[in-house]
Amino acid sequence: MTTAPLFNRIALIGFGLIGGSIARGARAQGLVGEIVTTARSEKTRARVAELGIVDRVVATNVEAVRDADLVILCIPVGACGPVAAEIAAHLKPGAIVSDPRAVKGAVVKDMAPHLPEGVHFVPAHPV
Repeated sequence: MTTAPLFNRIALIGFGLIGGSIARGARAQGLVGEIVTTARSEKTRARVAELGIVDRVVATNVEAVRDADLVILCIPVGACGPVAAEIAAHLKPGAIVSDPRAVKGAVVKDMAPHLPEGVHFVPAHPV
């Protein structure tokens, strides 16, 4: 019996060790239909695509979050607020936004004010 994935689309903003681990785990567990990620440089986007861990690698955060059910910000703490402001208007109603940062106070303070009603912010940590 085949079951539908928990998330149709996951967007990973930033694709380093944490983003890569999340992508591999979500794929291995059959939790996601499509994984979209961002990378700042063309060289990194090409390498991520070559690895075959995700379905699409895009240049912009806005493009990545479009129609995503789950958005995970795998970026430095100081970038979370500006990125939340950048993507806020493009988040799907009902989407879950999370981050795997160990530092919570600053992340919550910086991100929460930007996220629209109907979007669920779930601060997380991988440990």
